[in-house]
Amino acid sequence: MTRDLTTPTVPATAATSPATALPAPSAPAAPAAPAGRRRGWRRIAAVAMVAGPGLVAANAGNDAAGIATYASAGSQFTYGTLFFMVLVTVALVMVQEMAVRLGAHTGKGLGALIREQFSLRLTALAVFCLLLANTGLVVSEFAGIGAAFELLGVPKWAVIPPAAVLLWSLVLFGSYRWAERIFLIMSLAFFAYPVAMVLGNPDWGQVGEHLAVPHLEPGRDFILLAVALIGTTVSPYMQFYAAAGVVDRGAKPADYKLIRADAVLGAVFACVISLTIIIATASAIGGSGPLESAAQAAEALKPVAGHGAELLFAFGLIGASALAGAVVPLSASYAVGEAAGVERSVSRSFRDAPLFLGLFTAQIALGAIVALTPVDVIQLLIGTQVLQGLISPIVLVYLLVLTNRRSVLGDAANGPRYRIAATAVVVGVAAMSTILLVQTVLGWLGLA
Repeated sequence: MTRDLTTPTVPATAATSPATALPAPSAPAAPAAPAGRRRGWRRIAAVAMVAGPGLVAANAGNDAAGIATYASAGSQFTYGTLFFMVLVTVALVMVQEMAVRLGAHTGKGLGALIREQFSLRLTALAVFCLLLANTGLVVSEFAGIGAAFELLGVPKWAVIPPAAVLLWSLVLFGSYRWAERIFLIMSLAFFAYPVAMVLGNPDWGQVGEHLAVPHLEPGRDFILLAVALIGTTVSPYMQFYAAAGVVDRGAKPADYKLIRADAVLGAVFACVISLTIIIATASAIGGSGPLESAAQAAEALKPVAGHGAELLFAFGLIGASALAGAVVPLSASYAVGEAAGVERSVSRSFRDAPLFLGLFTAQIALGAIVALTPVDVIQLLIGTQVLQGLISPIVLVYLLVLTNRRSVLGDAANGPRYRIAATAVVVGVAAMSTILLVQTVLGWLGLA
């Protein structure tokens, strides 16, 4: 349903017309608010009305795997990845802007546009990459739920199966929007990280230096984590979700400025939280090496919660993992449904939308089963983001080509300068992924 974003006007009546309405002597009219202030409040209200796809994607992006990756960056390299995260922030802003621009100006999701603009084989490649990345993400979300409850003394085998059934039921039979609000409220616990960052007394001189000055280490561990940071921040599903969310809102090209504001603010918000997680962890346990457990990741919250750090971390981890555990497979099902041109809606039955609902069910089941296996949770979470980082360049190439084409966007297509900047982002992400891939292969051959 299209939402009218214009400010309603009040028609003049006889009681308010200049000819008949005189101010009462005992009640002088209040001075009118300045026009600039009125326009400012209207803009804020309008942004609040359209806020959604960008902010939801940002919250889902700060999930179990994201928290583990950012915390590991702080514990392993202290402030060494901060400048890299600034670059990743710029990349995320540009990528999310291109995704919502496609949705606003074409009225179609990214999956549908890929199906229309590319060959069947290239469409199949995009769908395969998205499914591969999202399946790994779903596994990591259930692993995060299990790790959170283990902090509370509850074994994961007693929690993960009921959690999978609950998430599946909420989407198919319940009110997903109501459940999403609960998950978002629970994940607000991670707002403790900015507080922990300040209370942890970091070396602000080093923080500022690493934010402004590039820092790169040639070792495989640094490259591995850098690619994981790309994967968890510029996650492929976020582009599909952002475009589909804009389409679901019935947005028009005239609404693009407000939609862009939502996408940019959401991307910046996600990355600011990510930076505070890195800094807080670096201040608490920086230099201790890679994370080995969720309890170790919770150490960064001790300046805020003291001995209750594990409880606070577990609470936020449950909410963030549950939110992403529902959003990620649902976004993949929408994208595949768009690419296949079939019915896709949570309000449909299995008979009406067998591919859409069957794919959602399969992702939930597979994610829960794999998460129950005896794996190293932290390594699983970070490894998932490395996989996302390797797949991201492929999805970004599709996004770049589509936004460059005037046949798709007309005058809203990328201009010369934006095209150069966007190409640099894609090439940069691809270069990091290629370096990691080469290092991995050389390691298998005993040459690195």
